[in-house]
Amino acid sequence: MKEHILAINLGSTSTELAIYKGAEELWQEQISHSTAELAKFDRVNEQLPWRQELIIDSLVAAEVEIKELAAIAARGGAGLDALPGGVYSIDEVMVADLKAAKNAEHASNLAGIIAFELSQEYKIPSFVVDPITVDEFPLVARLSGWSKLPRRCQSHALNLKAISRNVAEDLNRELTELRLIGVHLGGGFSIAPIKEGRIIDVNNANQQGPYSPERAGGLPVMQLVDYIYAEEPTKEELQKELIVQGGLASYLGTNSGEEIEERIKDGDAQAELVYQGMIYQLAKEIGAMATVLKGEVDAIFLTGGLANSDYLVQEIIARVGYIAPVRLYPGAEEMKHLAQGVGRVLTKVESAKDYDRARKSFNQRLAEYEQWDIQWR
Repeated sequence: MKEHILAINLGSTSTELAIYKGAEELWQEQISHSTAELAKFDRVNEQLPWRQELIIDSLVAAEVEIKELAAIAARGGAGLDALPGGVYSIDEVMVADLKAAKNAEHASNLAGIIAFELSQEYKIPSFVVDPITVDEFPLVARLSGWSKLPRRCQSHALNLKAISRNVAEDLNRELTELRLIGVHLGGGFSIAPIKEGRIIDVNNANQQGPYSPERAGGLPVMQLVDYIYAEEPTKEELQKELIVQGGLASYLGTNSGEEIEERIKDGDAQAELVYQGMIYQLAKEIGAMATVLKGEVDAIFLTGGLANSDYLVQEIIARVGYIAPVRLYPGAEEMKHLAQGVGRVLTKVESAKDYDRARKSFNQRLAEYEQWDIQWR
């Protein structure tokens, strides 16, 4: 029986690949992409041929026989419709939404497209696990302050859910008993209150919350309106500035936390101010999410690439450590979680869900808001 699963995870600044046999990682490669490399592309979808070529070249160099794989597991893209958590088969309907970046433009959309094209060519199944658009909000969390713009749930759901399971295991408690605040620190940030395993609120990393290495985060609304009318940027230009070239990149010309910390050590006052500003906003968002849990927080966990920074971690702990113990899970469990999710489907422990059916059911229940609120409160 074929046992090897290829996991593909495309982030805003990286392409990550791994081969798993069960929970055992047999091979992995992570390719980092600099701001200069990414600046060559006006739209994220334009990266597709480049990213696909990088993936194929890496697999060939590692002597991976794609046709011998049991399945491909891809990170679920931000372009998908809202869905409950779970494992979903990649099909034409899903790929169409990913290509159209239906709900958001992000590099994660490319992972499912590439996985599907490989699965079609080599006749093997492909799946996404706990996509970015996992939505488990109660009704109250959807209100934005303007009836025309409901809040959407988009987050680093895959890693948040994976690390939540790790926290429960480390605390020797059931996940359904815990109230956690998960903080994913990558090119974009996701800060989420997690109640009984469900993500019940989160800053949308592309639109709200603290600025990050690449995202502008929440902005002064009327100043933004004035800027748009005065400068008249195209939609594509504005999206690029806010999502790819915002945050640290906007202020300091780099999205590298390591580089900025070196500049701080060398006495760069501007770098220190901008970095501290990001930490300040991070701490404020964590504090805000503690109120969602009514102050009953069992643990705060920090994960993602920037959780490797002792400087950043200690500064965050100094501001939020009074709320709950802070636990560190540097890097990400995303690749392992992708493979394990698909493994559960291949071993028939769990059934793969149909994307089109699930999103239609979700939207119907959302429209029946009273019943929805009772279910997810």
